[in-house]
Amino acid sequence: MIPVTDSISLEDDELVEKFVRASGPGGQHVNKTSTAVELRFDIRNSPSLPEDVKARLEALAGSRLTLEGVIILFAQNARSQEMNRQDARGRLFDLIRQAAVRPKRRRPTRPTKASKLRRLESKTRRAGVKSLRGRPSDD
Repeated sequence: MIPVTDSISLEDDELVEKFVRASGPGGQHVNKTSTAVELRFDIRNSPSLPEDVKARLEALAGSRLTLEGVIILFAQNARSQEMNRQDARGRLFDLIRQAAVRPKRRRPTRPTKASKLRRLESKTRRAGVKSLRGRPSDD
């Protein structure tokens, strides 16, 4: 079990890690070692996550989410396999922690009587200024 939050823990077999060669500069080292990590996590089939967290996690995942509901995270910044592995897992756990936070429900509010009066007075004042900008009358 991998603890993510106080109430959420993931099983080890829910995370699928694949080690591939990293792209970019690095010379001979990067061409012969598989240090980059591709981490896959199936949101929809995860028994560890509650339904509301799954829905929020899918929304947070964005372009990292496949049509089947699998998050794919790719880490290749570090030179070692273990550091890339921890980076990918850390990013996944951060996403799950964000999804675990329930958004506060918005309570509709109404403007106070004083704020309505202030708004109307400023409108009247502004209308008076604008009316003085017109052509003078022939009275």
